[in-house]
Formats: sequence, C-alpha cells, structure tokens
Amino acid sequence: MSGTYLGMPSFPAAAKEAVHDATLRANLRHATHTIRDKRAKAVAELADWSLLREAGKEIKDHTLRHLDRYLVQLEERVTAAGGVVHWAADADEANRIVADLVKATGEREVVKVKSMATQEIGLNEALEAEGITAYETDLAELIVQLGDDRPSHILVPAIHRNRGEIRDIFRSRMADWGRAAPDGLSDTPAELAEAARLHLREKFLRAKVGVSGANFMVAETGTLVVFESEGNGRMCLTLPETLISVVGIEKVVPSWRDLEVFLQTLPRSSTAERMNPYTSMWTGTADADGPQAFHLVLLDNGRTDTLADEVGRQALRCIRCSACLNVCPVYERAGGHAYGSVYPGPIGAILSPQLRGIQSDIDASLPYASSLCGACYEVCPVAIDIPEVLVHLRESVAQQGGKGHRLEKAAIMAAGWVLNHPGALAAGERLASRTRRFHPARPPGAGGWTASRELPEVPAESFRDWWKKNRG
Repeated sequence: MSGTYLGMPSFPAAAKEAVHDATLRANLRHATHTIRDKRAKAVAELADWSLLREAGKEIKDHTLRHLDRYLVQLEERVTAAGGVVHWAADADEANRIVADLVKATGEREVVKVKSMATQEIGLNEALEAEGITAYETDLAELIVQLGDDRPSHILVPAIHRNRGEIRDIFRSRMADWGRAAPDGLSDTPAELAEAARLHLREKFLRAKVGVSGANFMVAETGTLVVFESEGNGRMCLTLPETLISVVGIEKVVPSWRDLEVFLQTLPRSSTAERMNPYTSMWTGTADADGPQAFHLVLLDNGRTDTLADEVGRQALRCIRCSACLNVCPVYERAGGHAYGSVYPGPIGAILSPQLRGIQSDIDASLPYASSLCGACYEVCPVAIDIPEVLVHLRESVAQQGGKGHRLEKAAIMAAGWVLNHPGALAAGERLASRTRRFHPARPPGAGGWTASRELPEVPAESFRDWWKKNRG
C-alpha cells in the first residue's frame, strides 16, 4: 500500500486517545446502531439469505483460485470494447499511470467517484504533487476533503462528524474549493445536501476527466460496475471525455450470472436497501455516448502476496459493504482513524496488515484490535472468517518477534518445554504451591492482562499431589 498515515501511532495508543472523545463516541454509536438495525431488517426479508451468502463465498473463492485466467479474459474484453488496460504492481506505479494519463489530456483537474482503491494508493496526494486537483464528489468524501480530514468508515467516510460539524466545515471551507456555502446555512440535512449539490454541479459540468474505482468487473464482457446512492457517480462516469478506473485485481467476477448474487447481497449489507439507487455499468467506449477514452488500471499492491496465504486470502473476498464495522464493539468505541488505514474496522484489521506487511508498529498491532467476539463473521455477506484470520495474523506477528513479543515468545517456548517434561511440571507445581503467599497480584510485565483481570489463586497443593494422596 502507499503506507500508513503519517505519524500514526499503533492501534492501542490511538484507540486510548479516541475513547476519551465523547462527541466521537456519540456520533459513532448513533450511526452504527442505526445502520445495523436497518440492515438486519433488510436481510431478514430474504428467506434464502444464507444460500446467497454461501453462493457469494463460493464465487469469490472460485475466482481467486483462477484469478490469472479471469484477469486475462477481462483485459481481452475491455480492449475489444475500446478500452485500454494498464497493470500496476504497486501504489507508485498506479499513481504514475493515472497522473500521466491526466497530463496527456492537458487537464489539471479531475472529478472522482468514491473509491477505496484510490484512497489506498494515495492518488489525490500524488496528483496534487503533479499539479492536478482531484475533487471528491461523494457527499461524505466531500466533507472529509473540505475538512482536511481522513475517512473513518468504508461506506460513510464522515461517520465521525455530526450535522453541526458538517455545517461549520461547509461554511468555512467551501469557498476555498469552489462555490461558497449559501449565507445562513443551517445544519438541516436538506440544506446541507443542497449546498453540496450547488457546489459540485459546476465541477461536474466543467470536468473533462473522471476517476473511479469499481465494485465489480465482469470478465466475460469487460463490464465495470459501480454502486452508489447519490447520483454523483453517474455524473462522473458519463459526463467527462476521459474516464480512468483504478480497481483492485480481486474485484473481478467471471460472469453476469455471478454478478446477480452480489446485486442482492451488497445493497442490503451496506445501505440496508433492496437495491442501490444508482447502479452504473459500462463496457469500453461508445460513439457519441459517454467518455470517448476509457482506461482501466488493474491494481495489485500486495494482493498477490495476500493470495498466497491460504488462511489470509479470504480477506480478498471482501465486497466493501462495511457491515463488519457496524457491529464491531471495538470500532464503535475507537473509531476508524485509530486503525491508521483507509480500511478500518475488522476487515481493515486483517486486510491492511496483509497488503502492507506487519513490519510497522501499527500493522503489527491491528490483528489485536479485536475482542474475537465473531459478530463480524456473522454479518459478512461473503462469509469471511475474520476471527480466524486475526488469530492467524497474531501468530505471524508473534513469530517475527519485536516489541512485546520477544518475551512472549520466550515464555511460550519455556512453557512448551515444561509441558513436555512431566517431572519438571510436577516440580514447578509443588514450588508454586509452597511459595503462593509471596506471589504478586500483578506480576511484572503482565500489566496489560492483569489491568482488567485477577490472577487465580494458587491452590495449597497441586492436582497431581491431591490425586496421589486420595486416589493413589
């Protein structure tokens, strides 16, 4: 990936600060509870939801097993339809490709559809370094951009903001980016939405280049699909003369028949809707209709390495619905910024460390940002066993050693030796029983565990000795 947010601490440190922000916690609690309650009702309407969930899992797993074949087929179909396909191994290469394509048009600004992939690679910042301004057109992304902020949720990037904060951002910053907010702007949703509509309309009508991601790519036809709820995506995908789509290689599905499953599960899991208000699909270019130049940038950026992990690869099934965030007790209290990635919450805790590696403090801490309660697995529409991957990644972090893990690793090795030698274990049990009066309530180095737990009292005699005395 393009790296963690500059200066971000590890998750425990960031979360410790976030939980003391009462406004943030109130905003998150209200928003996540509202979304998940609506989602539960929408999902309950389908008697075959469990079958759709299993179908989505099987489609994704099949595609990942044969990803090379479907990506080549996708490239052939896109090219035949008039598009141009580019392959990007990492964030730097993807950013360079997009910047060169924009500069080739002679333009210095682009309008963007909400895209996790472009956030992942830091595209906006890369374009800015080349003298190109990228305008976010999704309402929540606009709020984040105007506020010099960072996204904190996959579906609702500005979930950490309330209406009053949004009004203040619009009043103070809209004029810096284009049309100013109306005088006397209030915090009513209708007025905020109208201010955003007026601000963005001039950009839609002026822009010659659009940048998007895609929710899915259909290999058999070379068709790209974007789900959205505001209509801004439709504007960005149809009005500009040039369209550039940056999409992770895992977003491909084999056929239209496969897409039908996700057309049912994604809207219900993400926005609690039976179907998205706007589902845009395009295949290459068409004469006098829509963009006249289409470029598809297929992004790897750690995905191939993730695919090689038999346990961790299931994270690539993710369809970015964000249902796992809305049920996670850790995310609800810590917020998205604490994860130091554009992918927060449970899915971010397993996806970011795999895409970026576990060498940094923050990526090594993310697999521990969970209570392992399993709520994320229960709501995932493609049945990603997030707790399983979290435990798997914790093992990898512990194996590499580092801060807090060298002592743990040494302790585990010592315990393994003792448990494999019954005589040593029996001697240790007797010694622990005889010295139990001197045992500290909080042993040195175990403060993180004993801060919220009490150590069990050592019995006066071990079970082995009791058994010999009474049953021997």
